[in-house]
Amino acid sequence: MMRLHKTILQYVVIMAAFTHTAYANTYGAGGNDSLRQENRSVARANELTALVDERYGVEGSPLLRENYPDDRAYRADYLADGTGEAPNAYSYLWPFSGMLSAMSALFETTGDRRYLDMLDNRILPGLDHYYDDSRLPAGFASYVQSQEQSDRFYDDNIWLGIDFAELYLSSGEQKYLDRAKVIWEFVKSGEDSLLGGGIYWCEQKKTSKNTCSNAPAAVFAFRMFEASQDSMYVEAGKRWYDWTKHHLQDPEDGLYWDNINLDGRVDKRKYPYNSGQMLQSAALLYRFTQDSSYLRDAQRIAASSYQCFFEAFTPLGDESFRLLKRSDNWFVAVMMRGYAELHRIDGDKRYLNAFRQNLDYAWENARDSDGLFSKDWSGSEQASRKWLLDQAAMIEMYARIAAF
Repeated sequence: MMRLHKTILQYVVIMAAFTHTAYANTYGAGGNDSLRQENRSVARANELTALVDERYGVEGSPLLRENYPDDRAYRADYLADGTGEAPNAYSYLWPFSGMLSAMSALFETTGDRRYLDMLDNRILPGLDHYYDDSRLPAGFASYVQSQEQSDRFYDDNIWLGIDFAELYLSSGEQKYLDRAKVIWEFVKSGEDSLLGGGIYWCEQKKTSKNTCSNAPAAVFAFRMFEASQDSMYVEAGKRWYDWTKHHLQDPEDGLYWDNINLDGRVDKRKYPYNSGQMLQSAALLYRFTQDSSYLRDAQRIAASSYQCFFEAFTPLGDESFRLLKRSDNWFVAVMMRGYAELHRIDGDKRYLNAFRQNLDYAWENARDSDGLFSKDWSGSEQASRKWLLDQAAMIEMYARIAAF
């Protein structure tokens, strides 16, 4: 702990000169004239953004539908009680929040303020419909506040917190950091001493502590550190990183299981985003401390994820490549964030080249006649219902790959 504390203090001194302008240059925004002219990936992201507005928009409201075609009998299967209520006129928070991530990524990559305008005039007014300050600390609920009170999920809020912290770093606008600070207080309230620490998944149903609530909490903490140079954030992030590694890492391949319940039973399913957030956390810790063990952690997760979540694929009449396995597209997008973070450290392009090849192939093969994406990037299967979050994730990935 003394060694970590010393390296944190050293980094704070270095970070005193770190500004949101430096972040923008590092992450592509504002400093790359070629990206101001829409490259192919940015053009694809913009085309899909327009389709989301057209297909999922609600007339007279900043809110969005959950699916296209609109399916009022749809019941969300990702909530703490198994399924959500039906019918629902609007998207749950998690899919809606994907558009915040998408616009944030487009701004970071291009520096084009039209994406901030869309955030301020469309996305944030919609997001405010989910904001719940009737329960303290305030946070975002899983469904709109005009309806019956819904559960609040720590991971839902953490994803928003990451976006707001990154928006502050790329734009310098204090209002985004102010929102991140409110979310930080809610996230902290989800940690207790059971199982040696860690953050719960759901505020109302504290039955498990998940990789998806602890690994991104570490990333959120590290972004808050970059925004403030306050070492308390990086210390919290290091604590959550260590807890997740101790309780939920598969020692065989270095990847991460889904959750541990309060009885100590581990759900050993593996999803791309969980390992991707630990990959990103390890890369950030290496950047902060220059401790090579974190770089080794990140590179091990990167190699194992490539083996686990990609598979050999041979298109008809074309050369073989490794295709991303079927998953929620958003899980893939969050995993890609980790690979992007590692690339900024070690410059190894092979993984991002694989993402680029996959995204190019998916654009040509995985869309339906409406221009919307399925979860199967091979193009062999098309679902009749297209989920909002799958489309938002594709926007984010096209935006991010354009920066490399």
